[in-house]
Amino acid sequence: MADLSGLNLLRNDPDKAAELIAQAERGDMDAQYAAGLIYAEGRGVAIDLVQAYYWLTSAIAQGDSDAELLRRHVAAAMDDAQFAAARHLVVSAGRALSPSGGKPADVCRH
Repeated sequence: MADLSGLNLLRNDPDKAAELIAQAERGDMDAQYAAGLIYAEGRGVAIDLVQAYYWLTSAIAQGDSDAELLRRHVAAAMDDAQFAAARHLVVSAGRALSPSGGKPADVCRH
């Protein structure tokens, strides 16, 4: 489980952001939520709504209901091209995780 105790203080700390993103890549649900927040607000990385949406969707797929609310805010700020890119990223990751091409994580814009 990722240590998110200092997340509220995290602003421009690329090292902390990289650490949390690495934990998210290893499948830690809390770190996936944190990665979504990091990318949504540009905390130690450039703002990237596509990556924010992807990481929040990953957290939701593991049962993080708090990530749904933040993902809605991110989706509302995205333009059509960003949303299409996020959808592609989520679907591609779903295929990569499931050799049978199983159902990818939910992709919605509300």
